[in-house]
Amino acid sequence: MSATAAEAALVPTPRLRLSGGPVVDHAVLGLVAVVTLVALFAPFLAPEDPVRAAGQLYAPVGSEGNLLGTDGIGRDLLSRTLLGLRTSWLMALVVVAVGLLVGGTVGLLAGAFGGWLDSLLMRVTDLFLALPAMLVAVAVAAALGSGLWNTFLAVSVVWWPYYARIVRGEVRALAVRPHVEAARMAGVGRTRLVLRHLLPGVVPSAVVTASLDVGSVVLVLASLSFLGLGQSAPAPELGADTARNLAELLPHWWIPVIPGLTVMLLSLIANLGGDAVRNILARHGR
Repeated sequence: MSATAAEAALVPTPRLRLSGGPVVDHAVLGLVAVVTLVALFAPFLAPEDPVRAAGQLYAPVGSEGNLLGTDGIGRDLLSRTLLGLRTSWLMALVVVAVGLLVGGTVGLLAGAFGGWLDSLLMRVTDLFLALPAMLVAVAVAAALGSGLWNTFLAVSVVWWPYYARIVRGEVRALAVRPHVEAARMAGVGRTRLVLRHLLPGVVPSAVVTASLDVGSVVLVLASLSFLGLGQSAPAPELGADTARNLAELLPHWWIPVIPGLTVMLLSLIANLGGDAVRNILARHGR
């Protein structure tokens, strides 16, 4: 089971397949880079302090000085959205990177060395996979308390096992390839065999899987903050801002809709970016 397939059971996300040639693929990756830059420089791009009143109450979208309007306290929604985007996007990238590093290392060791080490590492991995991942994340976040670091730990705990399984399967498949067998018969040491012959063959599939997972992580993080397990108020966070303002949906629709729509767009961009990475690597025969 791939990480993407497994997370689909947690957060149903329609997958849009990207097929438009190299130009479209590179344009999508350019969009991903723009989103990343916006996330990195969000504190400088935000026109107002996201936690302080900056205008009239309930200013509608398109108001002068408040492009996305204001909430019931007068806080600028554009500033809160930019800072919430920063949190969701950068944390999703870090969670995927950490999960790939930890799970990839476990899978590489299990697949390359086999024997009792393989059995031990895979039984631990199976233990995590047997538990409902979303419930475990909620339980860990609730036990640790609200906070950005605690949310990161809660999601990271349940994310690495998928990569461990994927990488271990790739390594076992590569281990019987003729060039690996030839290197082993030539007396190449196990460490060099892993680093020079197995690891390079695993990287492309691991990178594709990780890139396709960013959108799912964005949704999981937004779900935890929606449940009140993210940062404490008044810190800007997309899921939390959606949940806190649901009562305003009918009279002032833009207050809960804008952060929710931002989560959807981030997930869509991430999914398209993952497809673009897969297409580019496939085009180069990797």
